[in-house]
Amino acid sequence: MDDHDDVTRWYEGRTPIRGALPARAWLHSDAPSLDLSGLWRFRLSARADADEAFVDPGFDDHVWDALPVPSHWQMQGQAEGRAPYGSPAYTNVRYPFPVDPPFVPDENPTGDHRRTFTVPADAAAVLDAGGRAVLRFEGVDSAFRVWLNGVELGRSVGSRLPTELDATDALRTTEGAENVLAVRVHQWSSGSYLEDQDMWWLSGIFREVRLLARPAGGIDDVFVHAGWAGGAGSLRVDAVTTSGEPARLLVPELGVDAATGTDLELPDAQPWSAEVPRLYDAEVVTATERVRLRLGFRTVAITDGVFTVNGAPVLMRGVNRHETWPDHGRATTAEEDLTDVLLMKAHHVNAVRTSHYPPHPRFLDLCDEHGLWVVDECDLETHGFEPNGWRRNPSDDPAWRAAYLDRMTRTVERDKNHASIVLWSLGNESGVGSNLTAMSRWVHGRDASRPVHYEGDLTCADVDVFSRMYASHAEVAEIAAGIEPALEDPALDAERRVMPFLQCEYAHAMGNGPGGLVEYQRIFQSSDRCMGGFVWEWADHALRQRDAQGRQRWAYGGDFGEVVHDGSFVADGLVLPDRTPSPGLDDVALVFAPVEIEDTTGDDEVPAVRVTNRYDVRSLEHVALRWILEVDGVETASGALPTPALAPRGSAVVALPDEALAPPVNGRAGERWVTVAAVAAGEGVGLSAGQVLGVGQVALDDVPGPATTESPLSAPTTGTGEAAGASRAPTRLGPDLLLGGAVFDAATGALRRLGGIDVTSPVLDLWRAPIENDFGEHGEALAPIWRAIGLDRLTHRTVSVTADDDGLTVLTRVAPAVADLGVACSYRWTTVGGPDGPDDGSAALRLTVDVAPEGEWPCPWPRVGVRMHLPRALGQVSWFGRGPGEAYPDTGIATLVGRFDASVDELQFPYVVPQENGHRADARWVELRPSSPGAGRAGLRVEAEPTIGFTARRWTTEALDAARHDAELSDGGSIVLGLDAALQGIGTAACGPGTLPAYRLDPAPLSFSVVLRAIG
Repeated sequence: MDDHDDVTRWYEGRTPIRGALPARAWLHSDAPSLDLSGLWRFRLSARADADEAFVDPGFDDHVWDALPVPSHWQMQGQAEGRAPYGSPAYTNVRYPFPVDPPFVPDENPTGDHRRTFTVPADAAAVLDAGGRAVLRFEGVDSAFRVWLNGVELGRSVGSRLPTELDATDALRTTEGAENVLAVRVHQWSSGSYLEDQDMWWLSGIFREVRLLARPAGGIDDVFVHAGWAGGAGSLRVDAVTTSGEPARLLVPELGVDAATGTDLELPDAQPWSAEVPRLYDAEVVTATERVRLRLGFRTVAITDGVFTVNGAPVLMRGVNRHETWPDHGRATTAEEDLTDVLLMKAHHVNAVRTSHYPPHPRFLDLCDEHGLWVVDECDLETHGFEPNGWRRNPSDDPAWRAAYLDRMTRTVERDKNHASIVLWSLGNESGVGSNLTAMSRWVHGRDASRPVHYEGDLTCADVDVFSRMYASHAEVAEIAAGIEPALEDPALDAERRVMPFLQCEYAHAMGNGPGGLVEYQRIFQSSDRCMGGFVWEWADHALRQRDAQGRQRWAYGGDFGEVVHDGSFVADGLVLPDRTPSPGLDDVALVFAPVEIEDTTGDDEVPAVRVTNRYDVRSLEHVALRWILEVDGVETASGALPTPALAPRGSAVVALPDEALAPPVNGRAGERWVTVAAVAAGEGVGLSAGQVLGVGQVALDDVPGPATTESPLSAPTTGTGEAAGASRAPTRLGPDLLLGGAVFDAATGALRRLGGIDVTSPVLDLWRAPIENDFGEHGEALAPIWRAIGLDRLTHRTVSVTADDDGLTVLTRVAPAVADLGVACSYRWTTVGGPDGPDDGSAALRLTVDVAPEGEWPCPWPRVGVRMHLPRALGQVSWFGRGPGEAYPDTGIATLVGRFDASVDELQFPYVVPQENGHRADARWVELRPSSPGAGRAGLRVEAEPTIGFTARRWTTEALDAARHDAELSDGGSIVLGLDAALQGIGTAACGPGTLPAYRLDPAPLSFSVVLRAIG
């Protein structure tokens, strides 16, 4: 319907915009305005062709509901378990309607909105003096029409983009005169084909609506050109005024009072960067209006294939950010936007890609103020055409060109004055085509000061940076070295090889993970051609909901009864929906830390650290180095180190002082660690005093190693590590065997009691509740193989129980039904001495487990360890090892060796989808004690030989695996203690590469030992 004459079908047109004013910058003006946020009258219809009587000013809407604006109508009541206006729906790629562009179904939910207002006196005065009235909509999803006092003002699409409509002729400005604003919003439109952006489909007026009084002789638009080079700033501010005359530019701090359009050289101007976000307050002034600006001087350039700002190479340590909040979707508040920015800065994130649309403009103000590099992305994605082979994709259809250009124009014009924006992005996952080329050409012509980004065309014909998503470590390493495979077109290949390289999405942070962060960062740092990357993504989009039992939970795809959905793929962020940081964010913070501290103790055994300045433009003048010496996790000394004067990307070796190397007091033996932290020396730019900017550890003694593979099951199974004759023989007492204060079942060899603690015997454990990376939707899929083999349903067969003079040996075979694969497992129990010697009667046993795979296993194992049940009262945990957070072979980068305490509940991390979590690594010992005084004093101490990983939960792995939401997990009546000798890594296979080879747990013989000791 290209002519849009049929008003019931206008929203199906390819460029359905009528009456909108030209796009312009988002300006902070002193001209009067009226915020129309608040409660509006609302009616929802099932179809787009509902009657239009509501536009009449005299229409009686008293029976309509009240709906807040801004909001999404589907979000109303969801947290309370109600859905009065339908529900959110999530898809990642697929359109939730037939792919029949530009048409959408007749079943098109349509929300009619009404509100009344009177024009304030100050605004009326401006209009009476010859000004114009403008209605500005910051964001409406997805298509809308507007009437004022019964007069249609216009119609528009482009959900995350502003629309301005001239309301002058229809507005009633006399004192007390009531105006009736009516807005019809359609959920689906032609624009929906361009907005398939891996998020909840949500509708409504979700950003502010304002009435602007535009004064005669006022300022319609401003374009700031603020560069910095050679130690000085350059400035030109172009202004469009209604009179056509120049305005005045005022920058008091720099002594500027000049006409707009004037080229100025400012030798005293200091540069803006994400590390030092120096801004200058400025105004553009006419006789009738003042517009406030915040100027940041910076010049973006690509020099010899290196992305630079103000002449310095820049490494993006970034995240992708959707606008999302669990209670109101994309209708975020200013406070919520600030929360995101401050959390990012606190965790050393320095860049944001606004996936996959321009955010609320106030978010960009915050990026200017607090310092974040921004890739500002156009409101464009047509990914839903990919499942159909990209047939009829609008990106190469000339009929859609105006729509593509309109979206790019509105993006650039609105956001052009933000210093934080250093790249324009054409959009995301929209294939290739001439319309993208047209967008790129327009951007280059309008704003040559910023490079253009788009990942979807690997030939890079229309862009200035070479961008990939989810490229493997190997591929990134090839690109960093300039040896990536050549393109077929030699000219395009030559151009791409001199472009900076950016990972616009990598390290998919879905559930437990991401793994491989350190390895990616090392590659990025290996070549100035690499400009870093953006972790996918910042926040889980899950929404707050009450289930049928009234339990609050985080809801994801399918929880709202969607016919088509993509499940939990909407929950793939570094923070939970309520902004609780995940263990993955802790890892990101250390990998992105601006000061890197590494143990460089070499062959000469002189303890030292290498300090590297990972800032791009800042020195370390604001950084102080602190050290702490701990023996077995207990602090014994502390002090300061001299901070080397390092330029950006410089490094130096700093020796540890003698005080940090002191032997244990009174000759006490122990494991000594020196922790060195870089902290902010005081309040500074974007920093609070004492904020940690980097941390590292130095081991002064030999570090315990991992479990060994050198004791296959065929080797003699005898007690280890004890003096000859220390172990005792078991004693038979009826159906029981007694050994070292423990009670075993004589028939099965199962441990039933240790000292005063009832236990269920440790048994071999190879299973974990699969993490989402294990399902490998876009990478290596291990969980389906594990389930097919039967690792989730292992059975245990006792082969023999043998008591001898030195202890007890239990041989078993562990195997799943159906398969002929199996594992031979030996449990060797021997007594060990207590604190008063080998015969003091303490309840203590050494357990040595020998494991050997049988058959040809086609996959790695999830884990190798043992699992046992303890009394539920043992809810308090202490350990000496890595902590305080969880750690897996390729995660837990932020954990340090030390002594930690936590409750069993605190050890869990509540990922949106329950899965393997909470593992603590490299424990030398772990103790579980009663969590309340009334529960007695008896507890359990596990002493590793040499280290062990552990989990402690109030539910089984099977319960964790079965739960789809955290609210479904409940206390199972015992503490389930897992002791792990080895684990499969995490990787990012939910969308990206699988686990790196170094972190795979391929089946192989394995032997490990622990001492179980009753305490208290």
